[in-house]
Amino acid sequence: MSYLDFEKPLVELERQIEAATAARDGVHGTPPGVALDLGTRVQLDDPDALRAKYRETLASIYAGLGPWETVRVARVPTRPQTRDYIKLICRDFAELHGDRRYGDDPALVTGFARIGSIKCLIVGHQKGRDTQERIACHFGCAHPEGYRKALAKMKMAEKFGLPIVTLVDTPGAYPGLGAEQRGQAEAIAVNMLEMSRLRVPIVSVVIGEGGSGGALGIAVADRVAMMQFAWYSVISPEGCAAILWKQANEQTNAQAARALKLTASDNIELGIVDDVIEEPLGAAHRAPAEAAANLEKWITSTLLNLKDVDRDVLVDRRYQRFRRLGAYVDKSGQFNGLVPDQDLPK
Repeated sequence: MSYLDFEKPLVELERQIEAATAARDGVHGTPPGVALDLGTRVQLDDPDALRAKYRETLASIYAGLGPWETVRVARVPTRPQTRDYIKLICRDFAELHGDRRYGDDPALVTGFARIGSIKCLIVGHQKGRDTQERIACHFGCAHPEGYRKALAKMKMAEKFGLPIVTLVDTPGAYPGLGAEQRGQAEAIAVNMLEMSRLRVPIVSVVIGEGGSGGALGIAVADRVAMMQFAWYSVISPEGCAAILWKQANEQTNAQAARALKLTASDNIELGIVDDVIEEPLGAAHRAPAEAAANLEKWITSTLLNLKDVDRDVLVDRRYQRFRRLGAYVDKSGQFNGLVPDQDLPK
């Protein structure tokens, strides 16, 4: 296990647990209950007590995470990605490739599968694990062909009357020259337009990073949730810091993360997401199977709730949900924004 800097208290505890366990078991000829520490025999603590202290320390650290620490947890290389969740919660996954215009984009995975008893379409960002895969997947930053691939498969799901599940995990859409030349902004805008009127249930979960339009390009859904230690914002903290303070460092990144209100609890409070999916102790990368079970439970229960909603009602609610985002009350008490069921173009 690699540790983030704010997890440093855990490193010494893990060393003590290993030493105590080795001593208890009499490993390497050491008498049980005794270990050699810098050439001196010392009596060690009970490893079970140390493990309990480790769990308490881990819980305390994660209970007090700030926004910038949450961003760093969402970026842990071993955190479960779309393909990991597909393996853990899906059956009969059949991947679909290509946008029928330009090519395939490995940064966006699409395919039909079963989650529990529910047949559905899966769409999700993939960052990659090793260096070679991460480069191939553009570190999770999709190109226009990725968004067009996703939309083509969503329309296929609509044709067959199947619900859509999207898993968001991207720092943002790919900003390169080729992506811009092939219509990056247009592809995302068209996805948002078309997803808003698809006549099948759509649920979306931010499983890691939810950066700007790159995330929103597959996240126009009837219900949106976030994993507990994910982030979702109009821009990354580094991008915000570079704009506001002309430099991105630990201090400005932390300031930007606080100002952006990007954590799951912030997004729930602002009404941007509907639910927060609890993660295991120490975040999803420490217990991927448990995190996947929580994710599967939310997806299946939410899709079952949406199953019998009239399609006209479903589309209208989805439209209203996103039109209401950004409403606020100023210091004078004046409401700014659309009131539910009012001022909505038909």
